[in-house]
Amino acid sequence: MEKIDETAKSVLFTGARTPNSFADTPVSDAEVAAIWELVRWAPTSFNTQPLRVLYVRPGPGRDRLVKHMSEGNQDKTASAPAVAVLAMDTRFHEHMPVLLPFGPDLKEVFAADAEGRSQTATFNATLQAGYFILAIRAVGLAAGPMAGFDSAGVDAEFFPDGRFRSVLVVNIGHPHQGPTSDRLPRLGHDDVVQWAS
Repeated sequence: MEKIDETAKSVLFTGARTPNSFADTPVSDAEVAAIWELVRWAPTSFNTQPLRVLYVRPGPGRDRLVKHMSEGNQDKTASAPAVAVLAMDTRFHEHMPVLLPFGPDLKEVFAADAEGRSQTATFNATLQAGYFILAIRAVGLAAGPMAGFDSAGVDAEFFPDGRFRSVLVVNIGHPHQGPTSDRLPRLGHDDVVQWAS
């Protein structure tokens, strides 16, 4: 497997920042499509792929979303060129015959196990959400992920049939070229890594 170069590492990790504002440039349909073309390759248990994405641009839909954001996130969400509501599909198992052709019986297994299905959907949609942020960066956009929102309110507003449940809201746009604050510290290798003996 090939390594990515230092520029790619910077775009995805070391140089990437979480923005509070964006340039006025709109996010195009082509850019949105390019994001998913990368996210779709993220690994998930049994290839379940439970993540679903609802995009919201400025307008009435944005107003409906903003009212469910925490106070500190409302202005950021209102001004972002595009916002993605990431959700998990609680009935992801219905796609199993297509997603796992050699294990179509998993559809019935998950159908009979509501708790296991919920745990699988939550874990794997969250995993995919991490890849979603990296994909936004990879196509040259900036991502502002936020957990500060009323998930029950968002779900009632946008997913009233109860099938999808919101996981994360992500503001998306072209990076603003203005000054940013100093980057906050990160824990080092020796702070977090150990080997079992």
